[in-house]
Amino acid sequence: MKRVRIHLGKVGLVFKNGNYQKVITEGVHWLGFNQSILIYDLSHQFHTTVATEILLKDEALVSLLDIVEVKDNELVLVYENDNFKSILSAGRYLFWKGLINRKFQKVDTSKIYITEHIDKSLFSNYELAKYIRAFEVFSYEKAVLLVDDLYTKTLTGGTYRFWRNNTSVKISKVDMRQLQLEIAGQELLTKDKANIRINFYTNYKVTDIEKALLENKDYEKQLYVAMQLALRKYIGQYSLDELLENKEDVSKVVLEASVEVAKKLGVKILDCGIRDIILPGDMKEIMNQVLVAQKKAQANIITRREETASTRSLLNTAKLMEENEMLYKLKEMEYVEKIADKIGEISVSGNGNMVKQLKEIFAVNK
Repeated sequence: MKRVRIHLGKVGLVFKNGNYQKVITEGVHWLGFNQSILIYDLSHQFHTTVATEILLKDEALVSLLDIVEVKDNELVLVYENDNFKSILSAGRYLFWKGLINRKFQKVDTSKIYITEHIDKSLFSNYELAKYIRAFEVFSYEKAVLLVDDLYTKTLTGGTYRFWRNNTSVKISKVDMRQLQLEIAGQELLTKDKANIRINFYTNYKVTDIEKALLENKDYEKQLYVAMQLALRKYIGQYSLDELLENKEDVSKVVLEASVEVAKKLGVKILDCGIRDIILPGDMKEIMNQVLVAQKKAQANIITRREETASTRSLLNTAKLMEENEMLYKLKEMEYVEKIADKIGEISVSGNGNMVKQLKEIFAVNK
């Protein structure tokens, strides 16, 4: 006989000649010949090399165990004393009862939506995260959800999680803010055969995400081509001078021509316009020469106008002085004063009229 003590928090399995006989709990026990014992800690999961089917025939042992059966496409979340501990995949698991308060939450991973109540903090835990697909849609975005490549619904801003399984789950996102499309360096011929390059811009917003993503492929590229073709079509109807003078009108025409195409793509064009018109080097030189000639012509016109006005003023003054002798004398004295400002010293002699003498000094012999 052999005396064995089982302490608190422990349990023992008795074997005879290698065959399981019974389970013993806390207390003092006696073992007979050819009997052996395996002692287990109740705080740990129960692992054994003996077939569980044999052990579970003992009702006394079964009453001491939590038996967890996990099927395919299932997971079990294990909580110990209300704290997450581990995740169990397909299989059978045995846990000792009595010492630790364990809870088991079973989830079905064969579906795509996570309908079970799981604390969000666990989604960042690697043990659980590896079974989950996560997609993030920003507040300024919308997305279409495709399940097995079939449209399911439209998603707004937020984080979306789905169980990772054999079902294909995809999302396709679109920025719903105002966007800008640049059509740069377009080489075009004007009506008068001038070769120019134009940088054109378009501001637009996506208004129908299903139409943009599901009914059209690469809607942005299609919008680019549509705007490009409209620009080419209407630029050819203007001469270079008309184009330079009426850039805003050209933009309005291109906008009106592109509205219907944009609507079919699920977008709305807000505005568009010509940013730059770039001329070749020789054309730029010619334009500069024309500009200089125009400015010179304008300057000549202004000069002639001023000369004409000045001559007309002199003529009017002469007529007044001819009719009024006093005005003539005053004008004469004014000119004498101006001449005197430029002379350092003047000597006048005799008792004659001073003004008369000055007149004789400055008079021009005819």
